[in-house]
Amino acid sequence: MIGIVVVSHSRALADAAVGLASEMVAEGDRPVIAVAAGLDETTFGTDAAAVAEAIEVADSADGVLVLLDLGSAVLSAEMALEFVDPEVAGRVKLSSAPLVEGLVAAVVTASTGASLDAVLTEASRGLAGKQDHLGDAVAPESVVAEGNSFAEVVVRNEHGLHARPAAKVVGVAQSFQAQVALTNLTTGKGPVDAGSLSMVATLNAQQGHRLRISASGPEADAAVAALGALADRGFDDIPAPASAARPVGKSGSGLDVAVGPAIVADQDVDLSGYRAGDVDAERQRAKDGMRVAEEQLTALRDETAKTVGAAEASIFDAQLALLGDVMVQDAVFRAITQGEDKSAPDAWKAALDAVAADFEQLDDPYQRERAQDVRSVRDRVLRALVGQDAAGSGAAADDGAQSAGGVLVVRELDAATAAGVDAERVVGIAVRAAGTTGHGAIVARSRGIPLMTGIGDVAVPAGALVGFDARAQEFVVDPADGGERLRGVVRERAGERDAALVEAEQPAVTLDGRTITVLANVGSVQDAMDARGADGSGLVRTEVLFGEWRVAPTVEEQVGAFRAIAAAFGGKPITIRTWDIGGDKPLAFLPQEREANPFLGERGIRVFRRRPELLRDQLKAICQVAAETPVQVMFPMITTAEEVAWARTELAALKPPPGLKVGIMVEVPAAALRIATLAEGLDFVSIGTNDLTQYTTASDRGNSQVAALADGLDPAVLQLVDRVVRGVPDGVEVAVCGDLASDPAAAAVLAGLGVHELSAVGPQVPTIKARLRQTNLEVAATLAAAALTLPSASAVRDQL
Repeated sequence: MIGIVVVSHSRALADAAVGLASEMVAEGDRPVIAVAAGLDETTFGTDAAAVAEAIEVADSADGVLVLLDLGSAVLSAEMALEFVDPEVAGRVKLSSAPLVEGLVAAVVTASTGASLDAVLTEASRGLAGKQDHLGDAVAPESVVAEGNSFAEVVVRNEHGLHARPAAKVVGVAQSFQAQVALTNLTTGKGPVDAGSLSMVATLNAQQGHRLRISASGPEADAAVAALGALADRGFDDIPAPASAARPVGKSGSGLDVAVGPAIVADQDVDLSGYRAGDVDAERQRAKDGMRVAEEQLTALRDETAKTVGAAEASIFDAQLALLGDVMVQDAVFRAITQGEDKSAPDAWKAALDAVAADFEQLDDPYQRERAQDVRSVRDRVLRALVGQDAAGSGAAADDGAQSAGGVLVVRELDAATAAGVDAERVVGIAVRAAGTTGHGAIVARSRGIPLMTGIGDVAVPAGALVGFDARAQEFVVDPADGGERLRGVVRERAGERDAALVEAEQPAVTLDGRTITVLANVGSVQDAMDARGADGSGLVRTEVLFGEWRVAPTVEEQVGAFRAIAAAFGGKPITIRTWDIGGDKPLAFLPQEREANPFLGERGIRVFRRRPELLRDQLKAICQVAAETPVQVMFPMITTAEEVAWARTELAALKPPPGLKVGIMVEVPAAALRIATLAEGLDFVSIGTNDLTQYTTASDRGNSQVAALADGLDPAVLQLVDRVVRGVPDGVEVAVCGDLASDPAAAAVLAGLGVHELSAVGPQVPTIKARLRQTNLEVAATLAAAALTLPSASAVRDQL
């Protein structure tokens, strides 16, 4: 949520305005509002230093809006931006909105989780209601009129109304003789033209948002009904099932490591040789470039549907819809006709860069990454205009070096490049930009192409030997050993993967006959579908499952999601962790006050002692699903026996079904040390090694300066695991669901300590099971006991 700063000559005026605006929003939903007003309580004036301090207080990753009264307040605010850190200043916007009306509008809009630009726009419109009431002229809005046929729907897609489902909306809207508009009732954005992909995207419609569909014209009722049915189907944005068989010869190695010569393709399309003609010639060229791009995208969509999958192919439907967007086309041809010496490439570039910029301003990281798709379409049209061949792929795939094979290095990975590269020759793709949810990343993973994102601006000469290990987040250029170490890792992981996949569905039975349950950690239905060989889920991360929702999911919506995950596992047991927020895990619909030490503050179960109604709704949903399929419920961040008793009382009040098993997370050293008391009467405990490690070693797991200390194989952490295994009451199962359970070498140590279940990330499940099948528990117990006495995590790793 953005922060707000109020700059005024009068402290009394500022405080009164803040008080009025705050009355419009519930206390827990208000943005942070900082005041820099008056030279003191009674003296009028503004102080740049005080404004800078207020900006620091209100600073948010989402941005800061500064509202000011008059005169020197503007100068003080501008000067304050010189005092604060440049990174902070870069996310601050000054508003010319009226102080009182603008502040009220800004607070209300910010409370919905709207972006900084959206709040700025609404603040700027603060006087509109009063102007309209008094008959003053009001500036025209960049929206469309609503029709006389209406329906309201809820966006249920995990990533909201992003490019693919938005393309479906545009297609349906344009198929009727009607003028169709969409309004985001949750954020107040709109109404916008439902037939324009770029305008639909600006609604920033996220999961849980309510939309109003309206239409006018001969087929208005039919258009509204069709769009309502589309919304009921999740806008046809159904996750594709895990692919059991990709066409032979079309897929990559399926590993997370690669080494080979660099194929560097991270340059912009070269327009220097283009010579513009007159207006008529440029308009025709603009049409020709669009036609060529359409033909290429259509062919690419059809080929992708055959060789990769229908869901991946639908990405190109979205790109085709963008190319055919009448608003984009109007911008292109208007620029050519009205612009001075405006060429077709310049016009297309300006129009699509503007759309990409709109995407990059959206709140949702997944939707922000859709800007990659826009730039992919832009470059495709530009290449067509300058005569570069781009048949079937993005520019990166056209590099002549591809025929010789190697590691493709790109600035961004668009879907066309990922779909078009020869996966038998391109052994891996290294992406400078961060982000793992872009369409290019989705297609690359679907094709089994090794991928590493976020390599940054490291210099990579064309043809230089490069390699990466995505698991270790390592990217190297010209390694001293000529790449032998990484080639060895490739061979090792390929062998591991092939052997593990053959027996993925078989139980993990150790050499001495003991079965260790291996489950998967999941945060989405797709994770569950992809978890090949898992014995169920040892951790359903509900804060991830509903992480992008701006409003709390209802009981029925949670039941639907839990049922889908259970179905993906074929009725195997699933362990649902109740809301686990705080620290580095926010929930958009449950904002928290700033804390000096958030990792030591209100996290997990602690939050819901204050907001029990949200926990009760979730427990109701869990109980409903538990009556149908095997379910366990797990409470996070437990420290005291009193917390366990409170959580169990809340659950008991709902009369849970007899088969529902109950457990807690062990993430705090205090919980490990008093486990005999905490676990009394429970069915299981699950050790979260990520938090347990950071609390034991006093090292923030997100701080690169101390990352080396936060090693789950530190003997002190292993001693606490050992303490839990030995200290739980008889009959209480012990699981590990932290990252340590996804480490094949650590899995044997954990089993040796007596852990009954391991819950790993889905792709690692077959490998973990394979490693356990090669383990003798008596030997593992001896090694584990020795590990407890070693001086460091590195010493434990050396032993392994």
